[in-house]
Amino acid sequence: MSEIITYSDKPWLSHYDNGVPHNIDYEHICLPEKLEKIAQTYPDRPALIFMGYTMTYRELIGMRNRFASCLDDFGVKQGDRVAILLPNIIPCVVAYAAILKMGGIVVMNNPLYTNRELEHQFNDSQAKVLVTLDLLVDRMLDLRPKTTINQIIYTSIGDYLPFPKSLLFPLVAKKKKLAADVKPADRLYSWKDVIKSHKPNPPVVTIKPDDIAMLQYTGGTTGVSKGVMLSHSNLIKQPQALDAWFPEFIEGDHEIMLGALPFFHIFGISCSMNLALSAGWTIVLIPKPQPKELLEAIRKFKPTFAPLVPTMLIGMLNHPDMAKTDLSCIKGCFSGSAPLPVEVLKTFQEKTGASISEGFGMTESSPVTHSNPFKGTRKIGSIGLPISDTECRIVSLDDGMTDMPTGEIGELVIRGPQVMQGYWNRPDATNDTMKDGWLYTGDIAKMDEDGYFYIVDRKKDMILSGGYNVYPRDIDEIFYEHPKVEEACAIGIPHETRGEQIKVFVVLKAGQTATEEELIDYCKDKLAKYKLPTKIEFRTELPKSTVGKILRKDLRKE
Repeated sequence: MSEIITYSDKPWLSHYDNGVPHNIDYEHICLPEKLEKIAQTYPDRPALIFMGYTMTYRELIGMRNRFASCLDDFGVKQGDRVAILLPNIIPCVVAYAAILKMGGIVVMNNPLYTNRELEHQFNDSQAKVLVTLDLLVDRMLDLRPKTTINQIIYTSIGDYLPFPKSLLFPLVAKKKKLAADVKPADRLYSWKDVIKSHKPNPPVVTIKPDDIAMLQYTGGTTGVSKGVMLSHSNLIKQPQALDAWFPEFIEGDHEIMLGALPFFHIFGISCSMNLALSAGWTIVLIPKPQPKELLEAIRKFKPTFAPLVPTMLIGMLNHPDMAKTDLSCIKGCFSGSAPLPVEVLKTFQEKTGASISEGFGMTESSPVTHSNPFKGTRKIGSIGLPISDTECRIVSLDDGMTDMPTGEIGELVIRGPQVMQGYWNRPDATNDTMKDGWLYTGDIAKMDEDGYFYIVDRKKDMILSGGYNVYPRDIDEIFYEHPKVEEACAIGIPHETRGEQIKVFVVLKAGQTATEEELIDYCKDKLAKYKLPTKIEFRTELPKSTVGKILRKDLRKE
């Protein structure tokens, strides 16, 4: 048996890259103030580029302050929740920054979600205002009476475009389904109108580091989706830790961030948006991160840092435009959200000359807790080392307390400045997950003698489809609502580009018949596209425990 180790010894520290601190001397400042300092220092530097339209840091601060004044006019007070339902476009970044400036709480939402999923998140968060896209306005107006939403502000993909795209957009947008007519309604406002009609002098609000800044939902429907409470301290210390992990990328340098990760996801918020804005870099916004659009952005804007998920890397490498794209501008790449295949890592590094650091995180930890070194030893299959100021242990699955020896599996628990305050209005769930300051991840893992960690299994049965977290229970619930279905159990099975696809085992009620196509079609208006099952297997019974619980792990083994 391996020798019992003391995790307090932190064996991972000796494998940090040169220049990466064990402990960070944090700048004790909140993101709104940090953004103002950056804008004062680099006022004319491009902050955001959207399809060629450039917004400087000075312009970003001005628009942020105008929208903050609008929120004040709408009655948004400190601690109120404001929902954002947008892809990666300029108003998404501005609205996020303005809500934080007002001391409000940001509630990011996935535009791919169905009404059912959005209704839960709006009501659970008690959001007062919604910022969304013209393409979604009709749906949101119909949904509003069922929620706490009062005012809706809408923007368009064509609101900020360079000449001559700005002239051409109205001519082709509706045909290409890039824009939509918006029917008049009470308490419905155009983004450009509210920006124009408000002055850039919002009220001064005192923000404390421990104040809640975001409710970031874990994903899912009904009772499964939980609002993770992330503080201003979480949001500013996470990018400082990432900045420290990549010492070759420093504040003030002319770095260009590839803004491909969706900003409605915590990976995109922290590792792309907040990291770039707090360092004075330029973000190239990509609302549709498909291979063609990613490669085109790389050719045009020459990004130097690229946080991506494996599906994006795989898609680019297999796209015909890859042959005409020079990727050598990319100095570094950070990959997360799903395991990165070895061949993909090697091929991408050969084509770029850049290092890919594969890491790990979760919504409850803002998200990054681990990463492979940028320049040092990267161990294949490992999520890497705990980042600066992050403590980790592997504890017994039996008692959740006893530290496991090196190389033996248990539950990964984490403590650090990036860990959440808890779940919004869910003290029981918080107590189950947070114990004495330690975040119990629900992931089964192990640590080797060098302090590198490996995820062995997912205790919570989460499926990683196309870089998104999918909870099997969400899928199960939809099937249980079908009148022909008696039992259902969803699992993730391998997919060559998406990481995992969703397979559902179904037992029909006596005397009923159904087809695979019928059941998949049934889900289409109830689940986001990336949650849709691709395979259905009909069974006469499902494996169960002695107390009648369906054994998902047995189905996975099959």
